[in-house]
Amino acid sequence: MQLASERVLQWRGTLVLLRKEIIRFRKVSVQTVLAPVVSAVLFLIVFQHVLAGRIDLPIVFQHVLAGRIDLPGGVSYAAFLVPGLAMMALQQNAFANSSSSLTQSKVTGNLVFLLLTPLPAWSWFLGYVGGGVIRGLVVGIVVWLATLPLVWTWPLYPGYALAMLFIAALLMSALGLLAGLWADKWDQLSLFQSFLINPLTFLAGVFYSVQSLQEPWRSLAHGNPFFYMIDGLRWAFFGVSDAAAALDFAVSIGFCALVSLLCWQLLKRGWRIRH
Repeated sequence: MQLASERVLQWRGTLVLLRKEIIRFRKVSVQTVLAPVVSAVLFLIVFQHVLAGRIDLPIVFQHVLAGRIDLPGGVSYAAFLVPGLAMMALQQNAFANSSSSLTQSKVTGNLVFLLLTPLPAWSWFLGYVGGGVIRGLVVGIVVWLATLPLVWTWPLYPGYALAMLFIAALLMSALGLLAGLWADKWDQLSLFQSFLINPLTFLAGVFYSVQSLQEPWRSLAHGNPFFYMIDGLRWAFFGVSDAAAALDFAVSIGFCALVSLLCWQLLKRGWRIRH
């Protein structure tokens, strides 16, 4: 009976922490939701509409700026961009939510109030990561909806698309929590964002097909786990992609499970949060 009561209290605490994370990004929704949506739409306008006169959209091989881009299945370049932009926005915001929240608590010193609670490691994980997942999904879906007036794109496989979005949000939020555990100040978190997250995101095929790359860059791109999330979402929209859909799903969920397990184990040990 006592164990059941403790479980109920732990779940209540978890929901309170999750609610706090949701309220945190909702109160500054102009920064956390609207800003990345505007950035994604601007990317679409610049790469598609401003350069439309230089691109023969129906042709599979396209010339964009100085590079040659191989578009799969004859998909227009504007449509090709949309899944990549939505996934990029989701990845960056899911990561930013959990990483900035934990780092802010460390910097301001209010993390001690959470440490005084009897919440177990899984409560911390669900609370922080859950907030990042929700923010990432909201931003990713709103980015897609915002691009519909500019270029109509609808997923051929909605269930697969939702699964890839959820896996990507979970992975990036867990990775953000991992970065927040490691960082003790904003400079350290900025290093993580600038030298790991942003390069892996931009080099994952958001603006181009990796099949257009020469070796060894093509092989290196296939070693980037972020590529499989973007490629999987692109397959869900068009039924064509650079890699097999099953491989995209397997790599994404495997990497997600690995990062989540590592993050949970570090939380259990109190790594860099209990001194």
